[in-house]
Amino acid sequence: MNLDELKARYPDGATFVFGDNRELSEALLALVRAGAKTATCMALRDVESGAQAMPQVGRRDIALDWDGDPALVIETTEVTIRLFSEVDERFALAEGENTDLDAWRQDHRTYFERTGGFSPDMRLVCERFRVVEDLG
Repeated sequence: MNLDELKARYPDGATFVFGDNRELSEALLALVRAGAKTATCMALRDVESGAQAMPQVGRRDIALDWDGDPALVIETTEVTIRLFSEVDERFALAEGENTDLDAWRQDHRTYFERTGGFSPDMRLVCERFRVVEDLG
């Protein structure tokens, strides 16, 4: 199914890409497809600037691969805003990328440093989701 057809099917949905480079994007999509990744987060500053859409519970969004082709449709099941320092291990493990909270903190600190800046008191949009369609 092409992107125009998906946008017609999910007219309120946003499109987005997991990660900030091809390698990370492919790895994150694989984790979602394997059922290991059921959560994600972004800096609230990216929502406030308009660079990212604010997730909304019940909305179905289209995850694109690095080339801009539809990969997945996800449905947001929970959205919370919390400080980086307040992310707990339960949420960190639901992101599927790390085996403990300390590793999650280090990886996400590195990610945020390269995508706009990091602070332990930065606010994050923490999202839980489920896969509706795997388009791969």
